Amino acid sequence: MHVLLVEDDDAIAVPLAKGLERQNFTVRREASGLAAVDAITEPPAPNIVLLDLGLPDIDGYEVCRRIRATSSVPIIVVTARGEEIDRVLGLELGADDYIVKPFGFRELVARINAVTRRTAASEEPEEPIVHLSGGFVLDNRTRRVTRGDTEIVLTRKEFDLLALLATDPGATHTREEILEQVWDAHWYGPTKTLDVHIASLRKKLDDHELIETVRGVGFRLRTAELPPTA
Repeated sequence: MHVLLVEDDDAIAVPLAKGLERQNFTVRREASGLAAVDAITEPPAPNIVLLDLGLPDIDGYEVCRRIRATSSVPIIVVTARGEEIDRVLGLELGADDYIVKPFGFRELVARINAVTRRTAASEEPEEPIVHLSGGFVLDNRTRRVTRGDTEIVLTRKEFDLLALLATDPGATHTREEILEQVWDAHWYGPTKTLDVHIASLRKKLDDHELIETVRGVGFRLRTAELPPTA
């Protein structure tokens, strides 16, 4: 597995790269954000990105945004910034996980395996085209969501979340079920990430009632037979 390690601090990057190589990962290390963005399109393509936020040229958030504009490669933010707002922003920009320094090496490897396992396990659903309430069309084959002639650009996790809810519109999916199926059964991150992704989906879809909150339980998609909640 090819890992792109984006870290400008040699004291962190060198031992981390050596540890990952001992775990049979192939590591490419970049010390700047612009170099990391370029590395995404250069062979061998990375299977996962470990991204520090405090970089010398452009901020790690901008790196995440630029990568997400062209690639769905999994991204784990690895940073000393542990405030909730930092986590939320990173997840909103398309990061798949967020780990705060200092961290245990075994935990990091576990998170890498969990994120890549979810990516590799994605299979073509039985229903490739799903028509949702409000005129939305979800295409599981091309992983696109459209409304009329307009495409709604979603991150990988946002699409996976909407696709899960779309497997049975009107049915309530518990928070635990969603975290297990969209993230991982061994999800290490904050459960707040689910609320962040729901809020982002509602904003991008410009329909705050399509995804309904079932208080204390989880979420469901509005159907033609199920009126929006007040």
